[in-house]
Amino acid sequence: MRKIFFLITNVLFIIVFLNNYISHTFAQGCSDAGFCTMGAMKPNQSFNRKLDIRLQSLEISQGYGFARFGTHIWATTLDANFSFNSKTMFQVKLPYMFTSGRLGDTNGISDISLSLSRNVFNNEQYQIGITLGTKIPTNRGDLANKDTGAPLPMYYQTSLGTYDFIFGASLISRNWLFALGYQQALNANNNQFIRNLQASDDGNFAIIPEATLLYPPGNQIIRGKDIMVRVERNFRFARFNFFVGILPIYRFTKDSIVLPTTGKRVEVLGSDGLAFNVLVGFGYQFSTKSGIKFLYGKKELDGISRPKNPDGLSREWVVSVGYLFRF
Repeated sequence: MRKIFFLITNVLFIIVFLNNYISHTFAQGCSDAGFCTMGAMKPNQSFNRKLDIRLQSLEISQGYGFARFGTHIWATTLDANFSFNSKTMFQVKLPYMFTSGRLGDTNGISDISLSLSRNVFNNEQYQIGITLGTKIPTNRGDLANKDTGAPLPMYYQTSLGTYDFIFGASLISRNWLFALGYQQALNANNNQFIRNLQASDDGNFAIIPEATLLYPPGNQIIRGKDIMVRVERNFRFARFNFFVGILPIYRFTKDSIVLPTTGKRVEVLGSDGLAFNVLVGFGYQFSTKSGIKFLYGKKELDGISRPKNPDGLSREWVVSVGYLFRF
């Protein structure tokens, strides 16, 4: 076990170093609010012709994301799956997040994901599954700088601060995975960040031009509604598999915030649109009960994405390495 975690940690740091070395320009992307890795929408799913009783599984993963404006996001996630029978699976995801950037650092338990997945069709060629899920906030998205007390933008928040409704479906064959997903925030959070105001040394709020130019305001934000499509081509061998894929996420309604000057809720222009991500990953099975997984995703197709992300979901590239154990 110690060797496995040593391998995972070293692979992760190597990938992060290489990406920082070769990537000179970044785009918005990998910006989902968590539903792309829930239930039927998860990447790198395997196809089973026979629906045997599924084993329970536990996966621990370490992820890193680089967001706009130089924000670094580390997430350690515990992903537990429990089978009720051969067709029904319950998933719980518990992430712990660290963020770091020019406005400060935060850490804490991130939003809890719960989902129920059901296999609705299975034959010799493919299987179809559906997922119903939710995300539960662990705070109201209103963390502040620990030293100054100034409200922090959503880029630094460990929680989105909202309850979310999630639905998805997938079609899986031996070589292909197709998935659709829908996510909707059900409430506003309590974020108080106003981009041109930060705390000064005397405790009052002063205008800082740099903050004005960088982080968009997220005052009591309600995120827009998202639709995702996952398409993956998988290459499977005895113990090893490799896949490539795309993950377009389209926000078809705009985010809205409350203007602090008037108290009026307004839509944020440019907060809707497409984030198009390219994915690559692999898995290796040590045995029928354990294995490792790797995933790398990066935003592509500059110029067609939504230009503003007041919700802070603007990962420009992400990498994740995990260890899976079945029991």
